[in-house]
Amino acid sequence: MPLSISCRSFAIVMSEFQPAAWIAASPSRPLRGEIRVPGDKSISHRAIMLAALADGISHVRGFLEGEDTRASVRIFQQLGVRIDTPGDGERIVHGVGIDGLSAPAAALDCGNSGTAMRLLAGLLAAQPFACQLIGDESLSRRPMRRVTEPLAQMGADIRSAEDGRPPLVISPVGRLQGIAYPSPVASAQVKSALLLAGLQAEGETCVREPHPTRDYTERMLQAFGVNIEYRPGFARLRGGQRLAPCDIDVPRDFSSAAFALVAATLVPASDISLHDIGIDPRRTGLLQLLQMMGADIELQNRRQTALGEVASLRVRHAPLNGIEVPMTLVPDMIDEFPVCFAAAACARGTTRIRGAAELRVKESDRIRAMAEGLCALGIAVDETPDGADIHGGLPVGGEVQSLGDHRIAMSFAVLAQCARQPVRIADTANVATSYPGFVAQMQRLGFALQGM
Repeated sequence: MPLSISCRSFAIVMSEFQPAAWIAASPSRPLRGEIRVPGDKSISHRAIMLAALADGISHVRGFLEGEDTRASVRIFQQLGVRIDTPGDGERIVHGVGIDGLSAPAAALDCGNSGTAMRLLAGLLAAQPFACQLIGDESLSRRPMRRVTEPLAQMGADIRSAEDGRPPLVISPVGRLQGIAYPSPVASAQVKSALLLAGLQAEGETCVREPHPTRDYTERMLQAFGVNIEYRPGFARLRGGQRLAPCDIDVPRDFSSAAFALVAATLVPASDISLHDIGIDPRRTGLLQLLQMMGADIELQNRRQTALGEVASLRVRHAPLNGIEVPMTLVPDMIDEFPVCFAAAACARGTTRIRGAAELRVKESDRIRAMAEGLCALGIAVDETPDGADIHGGLPVGGEVQSLGDHRIAMSFAVLAQCARQPVRIADTANVATSYPGFVAQMQRLGFALQGM
């Protein structure tokens, strides 16, 4: 049975809330212009990690200057890797080899980044020193057993807090053993953690997924000279291989582009272009969904790179129709569901989302956060354990709480551009974890948005 949200009771809670930070937004004029969003966060994390393990110097261009990715840089500096910053969005990584990392003198702080913590658990599981992975309050609530349990099958010694949550304490065990792992969840982070552990294991490590996930780790391992076999839903490598240095050009982040993409679709008379966006099919489920709902999105200048296809996206306003979200798209848009909720809120009719229970264990419970926020803005929502029915309409304006979740904050900033009255969004400081400069870039397109 759907779990209906009480708009009245939530409004009372919101009126009592004293926010730490606000974005003040109000209905915008048509959005126009061209931008280049920041580099892909997932690739930026992996570029630093693999370059650190390489035998020599690698140059990373297009690096995302966000708090999450900078946390990865600091961690590898603690592990004895020299990383230079010749300019904004650039890193020169002096790799120490897969066996050259040093014991850290303090805990390794992953900040808000689940990607960093889960991948590092695999990468550090076979190192000959003990270490501790910690994170902020939000990350400390996120589940890690999906990674620590298969790593334990490989012989890793990783202890966690209650319910398998951070911090993670990793003790040295010597050589790991490769395994064949049928993953119960479609998670690129789980797959990547096991492949990074498998590089240091005896024998082969093989991961099979219930649904194909993004293959950035596989592509990047190959770019660094690792012999790896992979196809959608499957990856296998043999341990004992070393990494050769290489240069990485990070494509622009589709997850960041999604906010402007949805806003231009919703705001009448808008016409914008987003350049050099990575359009890996395992990342662009939202793009497919919006086109199914009636969006006018044209892919231009498509070209292939070592890390997948990139393109410019021209987006013009188009009315959307609510649909039932195909469950096959869910794993390919898991990070974009908050802004999908915003699009559905302005669509004609009802949008039905199911199979997205993973959203409840992100930086916040994103199903609950979006459902409550939409309700506070006058949009009817029926929440379910693994999704919601969103009954489209016209947001009336009001106050919403982002719960410190960067994607929630940015999604409500998008929705505010269509509201009849200003929208105030609380607790937005974590936007910098993934999209530094969000406010300035959106203002250049025409967002009616005031700073944090």
